[in-house]
Amino acid sequence: MVIATVNRFISLFADAFTALSVNVPVSDVERMAMLVQHSMDHGRRSYHTSAHIFEMCEGMNARQVLATLFHDIVYYQLDGGFPKGADTLLRRVVRAERDRVEIRALDTRDDGYAVCTGIFGVKAGQPLALYGGMNEFLSAVVAVRTLEPYLPMKDLIAIVACIESTIPFRVNNAAGRSPSAVLAERVREVSAAMGLTPDSAEVERVVKDATLLSNKDVSSFSEADPAVFLSTTWLLIEESNAPLAAVGIYSVRDYRVALSRMEGFLGSLNPDSVFRDYNGTPDAATFTALRNAARKNLEFATKYLRMKIVSISVVEALAQATGGDCPVSMMLGDIRSNYGRPDRVEDFLPPPEIDDALLDAQLLDVLDKGRSKESASDLTASPLTAWVYRSLGNDGAAHALPEAKRMFAGELAPRAFLAGLDATMVRRLIDACAHLAISRRDALLELLPRA
Repeated sequence: MVIATVNRFISLFADAFTALSVNVPVSDVERMAMLVQHSMDHGRRSYHTSAHIFEMCEGMNARQVLATLFHDIVYYQLDGGFPKGADTLLRRVVRAERDRVEIRALDTRDDGYAVCTGIFGVKAGQPLALYGGMNEFLSAVVAVRTLEPYLPMKDLIAIVACIESTIPFRVNNAAGRSPSAVLAERVREVSAAMGLTPDSAEVERVVKDATLLSNKDVSSFSEADPAVFLSTTWLLIEESNAPLAAVGIYSVRDYRVALSRMEGFLGSLNPDSVFRDYNGTPDAATFTALRNAARKNLEFATKYLRMKIVSISVVEALAQATGGDCPVSMMLGDIRSNYGRPDRVEDFLPPPEIDDALLDAQLLDVLDKGRSKESASDLTASPLTAWVYRSLGNDGAAHALPEAKRMFAGELAPRAFLAGLDATMVRRLIDACAHLAISRRDALLELLPRA
């Protein structure tokens, strides 16, 4: 039996409150559940949804569960503002003008607000960076404002600490202190400021809980199967690139820009910044395994995205040389159709001639078989990219990528880019695209002598 999403949220809240021995009226539990669900499942979110919350809550204790329920409730830049149910309370805390969000000065006797600013290390008048903890801070404010009528201060501190720990991809500060060590010091200071005895065992428990939750939040980086990790990556691409929501309409350039953004991010991400440890949590062997898995997944995902960029760059060059940017579906066919199986460019491509044994077997396998989860905006398998990879080989693909980036930057004309590629591959792709792009057919065929 599968219960309604909102009822799953109600159960998670109710069970957590029971575990913490607090009595919360069922009407208030219901209100909290609806607030979280509405925030997570409306708009254009693809990854930061209810499903992500439910996965994270598995195996967590009551404080961690409550932190998880609130930790992504605010996603300002993606949602286009604050959650509907929390807009008023957040505007009392921050001043938001376009892309600038600045903390307001509040009553210094406001203990809940002081917990949030203290744990996050922010102060009145400070602008909040869109990608530097702003969403997590505001989510913590919503959590405290919602929970403070029912929970003691020590639980609120622990929940805010857990939410702070989900600010991702941080390295040691200038003094060489880890994010977890900094968090431990803030927990001690805030606890003392709230009149609580900063018990070492309690601080240790809070920060270890926070560390485990932080690692759970990015657990996809430890996946053994790269196809599973790529599925998560693709959800993030869809979520952070609004044009891709218009399936069948988004353009070749839209698609390439989305790939390039994620390739640039993952390619520059320090794998040692993904997972965290604190005083033996997780243990040394587990932590090493997590870091190694993150490094392996980042390397593979970057390789995969670069090959995808190479293949779409050829299509982009054809589009630009025959009339300009156009919907991907014009050149490659629809992803899916209500009228039956759509014609796809790969239907008109002959087999390439390179021996698969000369290629990266793991990359080819994922391109052929696809990512592990269905995508709303793209095929899970990548038949065109697999064909281009087989046509160019490792050396040809490595040569094409920097040339493609020169074309994207306007330093290389599309025709010149095509002229530098394998002529047989370009001829075959032109012929295949000409079967589909009826308005570009003549212009495409005119390119054949130059290819």
